[in-house]
Amino acid sequence: MTSAKSARRPHHWRRDLIELAALFTAVAVADAIANLIGHQPDGPYLLVASAVALIATAAFHTWWAHRHSHAPPPGADGAASSPANGAGNGETVLWRMRTTVRDAPGSLAALCLVLARLRVDILTLQTHPLARGTVDEFLLRAPAALQPQELTREIAAAGGSATWIERADAHDLVDTPTRVLALATRTALDAAELPLALRQLLGRCTIHSLPAVSVTGRPTGESAPVEGVLEDTVMRLRDPSGGVISVERPHLPFTPTEFARARALVELDARLGPRAPRGEDVLTLPEGNEITVRRADSRDLAAARALHDRCSPRTLGLRYNGPVGDADRYLDHLLSPRFGRTLAVQTASGRLVALGHLLWDGDETEVALIVEDDWQRRGIGSELLGRLVALAAGTGCDSVYAVTQSRNTGMVAAMRGLGLPLDYQIEEGTLVITARLRRERAARPSGTGEEVRR
Repeated sequence: MTSAKSARRPHHWRRDLIELAALFTAVAVADAIANLIGHQPDGPYLLVASAVALIATAAFHTWWAHRHSHAPPPGADGAASSPANGAGNGETVLWRMRTTVRDAPGSLAALCLVLARLRVDILTLQTHPLARGTVDEFLLRAPAALQPQELTREIAAAGGSATWIERADAHDLVDTPTRVLALATRTALDAAELPLALRQLLGRCTIHSLPAVSVTGRPTGESAPVEGVLEDTVMRLRDPSGGVISVERPHLPFTPTEFARARALVELDARLGPRAPRGEDVLTLPEGNEITVRRADSRDLAAARALHDRCSPRTLGLRYNGPVGDADRYLDHLLSPRFGRTLAVQTASGRLVALGHLLWDGDETEVALIVEDDWQRRGIGSELLGRLVALAAGTGCDSVYAVTQSRNTGMVAAMRGLGLPLDYQIEEGTLVITARLRRERAARPSGTGEEVRR
């Protein structure tokens, strides 16, 4: 509300003088017109008609001004609003949209005009130049009532083609340079982050690490040129550790800009070489022994082979579901940060007694454990599994699965101990247990003993 004092307007003598001069001028002009028309044969009739028209115009102007001076502001008290305005409730949703336009002046402006007419707010915009045309990528805040089909039709009418749209969330509000720098930092700190960084950089995609040599020592024939290969919805990048990193995204072709960003991350990984965080957690087991849990990589290959040598054939058979003699062949693959993350448990003397693996398997994630016979049934497997699941949840995985044998009661008990929804599939003695992760369960479950962080 406005007070009477603030609403009172100051009175100026100059405005009165101007109005008086305008009045005299109007009277003089009216007298001249009356003298000119009054001496004509139809002069009186023309003067009457002019007076009536003037009175009608003045009356209409007064009514119009009075009506609109009392009208509520647009959008207030349930006033009618645009259909695209979410029925006037102000609810909005976030969309990511890509469309291809001609590389010509005014193409982007036409899209912006359409979005403005639909009351869609452009939060971010990226352009991906192509050989012919340009791919424009938008992050949009749109009225909740606006359907994606309607938005796609309007964009097509404005010159956009091959339009793709999907729901976005608050994480997409981070601008692209900031997100790329954060992913580069994660990759620099941990070699195992490269596949995850590529997935977050490129959106929903499937990533496969194809080794140059199989676990049996035979060449696989997988290779790629140094500069990589881009083929529409597939890109192949040379893996610095050997082999190829294959990225597939069937629902949306890659652009040269995305290919260049992915290749830059791979080149960063190649320059930094093997690396893994060396943080250690010291745990005290119920019987009083201390163990250390840390990250492991290819540099622990000799210690991992020694662990295998101390394990019984039964333990190796339960872990690898195959010939016991072939167990060592998998270690190069399992310890490589390109295929996942590995946690190792070592004693106070430095001997490796357990390994836990979190393996990237395309769109899925596998967990696997092996614990030396003399250290089983002390809670070490449950501790490793809880940490691996926490790592998976931190990377945004929806589920993890374990492949074991139905008689492996220790692995079954450890999976049940997670307190997560489980799915079981069994075929010819092979058991697959899938745990569905809750996103809020990002913290590591409580361990088996007291923890001291170094």
